[in-house]
Amino acid sequence: MDSPGGPYLNRKALCSPLGAARLCQLAMGCAVIAMVTHSAGYSGSHGVFCMAAWCFCFAMSVVVFFLDATRLHSCLPVSWDNLTVTCAAFATLMYVTASVVYPLFFVRIECPYAGCHVRDFRIAVTVCSILGTLAYGAEVALCRARPGQAVVGYMATVSGLLKVVQGFVACIIFGALANGSEYSRYAATIYCVVVYVLCFALTALVVIMTVCGRTKSLRCMPFDRFAVVCTLLEVLLYLSASVVWPVFCFDTKYGSPGRPSSCPRGRCPWDSKVVVAVFSFVNFGLYLVDLIYSQRIRFVSSRVPTNARV
Repeated sequence: MDSPGGPYLNRKALCSPLGAARLCQLAMGCAVIAMVTHSAGYSGSHGVFCMAAWCFCFAMSVVVFFLDATRLHSCLPVSWDNLTVTCAAFATLMYVTASVVYPLFFVRIECPYAGCHVRDFRIAVTVCSILGTLAYGAEVALCRARPGQAVVGYMATVSGLLKVVQGFVACIIFGALANGSEYSRYAATIYCVVVYVLCFALTALVVIMTVCGRTKSLRCMPFDRFAVVCTLLEVLLYLSASVVWPVFCFDTKYGSPGRPSSCPRGRCPWDSKVVVAVFSFVNFGLYLVDLIYSQRIRFVSSRVPTNARV
């Protein structure tokens, strides 16, 4: 009679540093959600965002852990290594954002009207969220490709991880654009929006092709060259947008160089324009670093056997 479990369960999903990191993710996610729903509470758009981020990351971690422990991921038409490191990197960014936003809007030194126990629970939520961030970051560090090693998955390289960060920053830009940025006033600012959308689409295409294991489906060029071409195009487009957007938003001929005194807090178009301008420069820098590092990735991967390439 067969052993009741042996080869069907993946022991490394538990008895390994990676498994320990994922168990910590589940523990911290469960603790955060339980404390928020029990007493810490949340309200408004910022609170909804934090709760949605924690719930989404927790659900994603449950699915990843279950599929890894049962080896059922082999039934999925995806590159498992690329998928897991992408999820971990995205969850790290989500947790970092929630760990900053939640205490900024909900934690106060003085006790709120609901009592000091609510403040204590909110502090505990913040601590557990930070620990969850470290757990997801540990998974990314454990899965990240090291210089000189064979490139097993593109998303495990610095260039692949930068793709996740670039997409996340683009989502911040889209949020600011939707928050009354008045981008439709000039053709130049509309051009910037087109740039942001196009670059995000190219980044998402590279990530999806990698996660779905379609890197060899390109017939005109190798995937690593395709990624470099896309990155170079994104660098040029973001460079133009990083120059055009501030000119048409903050120059006295088109906009206001300073924040209007009558602008309402939280609903000020000038604030949204500043966010877009700042993160445009951030993403330009990320794409530039990606372009530089992608040359190194290609050099390393070209020296390993063909079956070890992405």
